[in-house]
Amino acid sequence: MTSIEADFPLFARFPALSAIERESLCTLPSPVHRVEHPAIHGEMWIKLDDLNAPEFGGNKARSLEFLLGGIGPGDKIVTVGGAGSSQVLSTARYAIALGASVVAERWTHDMNPAADSISSSIESLVAHTRVRKSSVLALAAARYKAWTTGARYIPIGGSSPLGILGHVNAALELDAQIRAGILPMPEKIILPLGSGGTTAGMLLGFAIARLPIELVAARVGPRALVNRRRVMSLVRKTSSLIEGITGEKIPTVDPSRLRIVQNVYGGAYGRPLPEADEAAVILRDAARIRLDGTYSAKAWVAALAECRTARGPVLFWLTFDARCLTN
Repeated sequence: MTSIEADFPLFARFPALSAIERESLCTLPSPVHRVEHPAIHGEMWIKLDDLNAPEFGGNKARSLEFLLGGIGPGDKIVTVGGAGSSQVLSTARYAIALGASVVAERWTHDMNPAADSISSSIESLVAHTRVRKSSVLALAAARYKAWTTGARYIPIGGSSPLGILGHVNAALELDAQIRAGILPMPEKIILPLGSGGTTAGMLLGFAIARLPIELVAARVGPRALVNRRRVMSLVRKTSSLIEGITGEKIPTVDPSRLRIVQNVYGGAYGRPLPEADEAAVILRDAARIRLDGTYSAKAWVAALAECRTARGPVLFWLTFDARCLTN
C-alpha cells in the first residue's frame, strides 16, 4: 500500500499512534485542483478540505476525529466558541450523531451572514447553549461545567495537541498527493489563522515530511490571542505528544516557515472585510465555492495577493464547508 492509498498517512508514518482512540468521520484524502480565472494572476491551486467528510467537512472534522474518539451514547460534551463558531456547530453535529449530549458556551462578536446562519443552526441543534458577553466568561463557564459534570471538554477551535494530530495527518496527506503527481510542489500555502491548531499541525507535518513550503497564515482574530507564539507553543506540545507515544525524535519546526499576514483581519473577529466580498466572487465564479466572512474569505484575499508575487504554485487551503449554511 502506497502513502497516497493509505487511509491515514499519520498512522503509516507512526504506527504507535494508531492506539489512540479515533472516530472515523472523514473520507480522505480531500481533493486538490487548479483554479483559473482572469482575476487570478499566477498558478493557484486549492485543497478542498470542505469535502473531507461526506456531509459536514472542513478543518474541524479532522481534529474531531481524535477529540471525539470513544464517545458514545450517554456521554457528555462541553465546548466553547464564538456565537457563530463553525467548531461549536461541528462538535455538536458529530457528538449528537454519536449519541452524546452537548453543552455549548458561546460569546458575542461581530457577525456576518455566514456567522448568523451558523449561530441559528447551533441554537436549533443544541438544547443547552448560552451566548455570554465575553470570551472570558464563556471559557470560564465551559471549564466549570466540564469539571463539575465530568463531561469531555472540547477547546476553542479543537486546538489541543490531540486534535492537532488530525492536521499533522493533513500535511502528510498533501505530501502524498504531491509525490503522486496530483499537484506540483507549492511554493506557499495560504490558510486562515484563528485558534492556531490547523496551522500548528501543518507546520509540524511539513517538518516531518521535510517539505520546503512556506505557510502563510491570514490572521482573523485579535493579535493578542492569534500570534506566532501561540502557534509555536501548540507545535511543541503536539511534537511532545507524538514523541511520548512513539519514542521517536520529531524534527524541529523552523519558525521562519510561518509568515502571518496581518492586513486581512478587519478590526474584529467575525467582522466582514469589505474587499473580501469582491474577492469571494472570483472563487465562486471559478469553482462554485462559497466562502465565509469570518475565516475563508479573508484568507482568500491574502491568497490572491500572494499569488500575484509568487514565483511558483500557490495553494489555498479551504477550511470552511459551506454546506453548513442554511441559506
